[in-house]
Amino acid sequence: MTWLRRKSIDRITEHEEGRRLVPTLSWPHLVALGIGAIVGTGIYTLIGVGAEKAGPAVLISFVVAGVVCACAALAYAELSTMMPAAGSAYTYSYGVLGESIAWIVGWSLILEYSLVVSTVAVGWSGYFVGFLEWVQLTFGWNVTLPAALSAGPHAGGVINLPAIVITFLVAGMLIAGTRESATLNAILVVFKLIALAVFIAVALPAFNADNLQPFMPYGFPKSIGPDGVERGVMAAAAIIFFAFYGFDAISTAAEETKNPGRDLSIGIIGSMVGCTLIYLVVAVAAVGALSYTVFGQSAEPLALIMRELGHGTAALVIGIVAIVALPTVLLAFFYGQSRIFFVMSRDGLLPRSLSKVNARTGTPVAITVFTAVLVAALAGVARLDEIAALANAGTLAAFVAVGVCLLVLRTREPNRPRVFRTPMAWLVGPVAILGCLYLFWSLPHRTQLWFLIWNVVGIVVYLAYSRRNSMLAKGGDA
Repeated sequence: MTWLRRKSIDRITEHEEGRRLVPTLSWPHLVALGIGAIVGTGIYTLIGVGAEKAGPAVLISFVVAGVVCACAALAYAELSTMMPAAGSAYTYSYGVLGESIAWIVGWSLILEYSLVVSTVAVGWSGYFVGFLEWVQLTFGWNVTLPAALSAGPHAGGVINLPAIVITFLVAGMLIAGTRESATLNAILVVFKLIALAVFIAVALPAFNADNLQPFMPYGFPKSIGPDGVERGVMAAAAIIFFAFYGFDAISTAAEETKNPGRDLSIGIIGSMVGCTLIYLVVAVAAVGALSYTVFGQSAEPLALIMRELGHGTAALVIGIVAIVALPTVLLAFFYGQSRIFFVMSRDGLLPRSLSKVNARTGTPVAITVFTAVLVAALAGVARLDEIAALANAGTLAAFVAVGVCLLVLRTREPNRPRVFRTPMAWLVGPVAILGCLYLFWSLPHRTQLWFLIWNVVGIVVYLAYSRRNSMLAKGGDA
């Protein structure tokens, strides 16, 4: 059946001249890329959203989301070292499950990465606007932006100008070169970790067990309250899940990694383990230091907690570092988004003209600019919580596909060489699949509906264009 035609796994790394990415990255770049992607808007801003939905039990939400992501990360580590080509879950699905499934996964990844970058840009804008207000209050300088230019229509503004500007700045960095961007990213990641260490050092001594009561005010499963808002530990976990993924951005760098067999597994698992530990300590410090009712609605919860504890200088440090370092998340996901677009274009499922690589920088300039325009348009008008939830839907679909690919390949080709073997694959795979499905069910119903609409549009595009223009349909590999 043509709709289940598969790319050859043995030829998945073979590409024509002019459409091949240049390998320039080593494992420290990948670990920094993963930590840069994972530690960001999720812990800096969404911890407030999660606490508002689950109360102090947001700690359990972090554990649930972390376990599911850890299982998915192990599956990614095995598949990425077997198929070290750009494209992440889309590429694995194309080689294992078939073209139509790969298209749905790729279409979902486009949704994920576009919305993640938009979400982070909006989160960064919140810290940037707060910093400008602090400058005006402290020094009397009139540097604040008009309300119309500092928020989208949902927040009483017209357009979120800071979010748009930072998107194009990051696009410019990626166009300049992958290695240069990755090196700057690694430096900024260090600053970001220092800021979180400052928060922990100040907030943890202020831990008050009374702030953990009542621990689970809205129960464990998702439920709708009298105000129509969906709350509960799982409702929070479905949103906080956003804070954990990012390791999948590493897998999109497979083609640009010097030693993918060794470095990809180190990058994926190393960044995931490190970030999980960081998140749990930060979350304990946050909910223990201040009642969730105080910081749950804040656009900059960590800085707010510092100010409420009387540490204005620490709040300023966190705010400044968020401004400087949150773009590392933008860079990592923007990088992943442009590579997903690039590979789908190289495979013929999107117009092939977009997959040209610049001879001087070794980067796909056209697709990067196209991605910047798309993401900036979203970031300028979108709401943080809504786009984060919809981004999660796309990611959950990709993670389910990766879990299925892991188990299918273990059955179909058990003797194929595996540089990294996922331990207890027949436990890890089902936990990743079923955990992601449960998290998807816990998403807001409106998000599930939008995700369905997005994929209906995707199927129409596939049937109208991609199915007959793919390189496999024309009798060749991309």
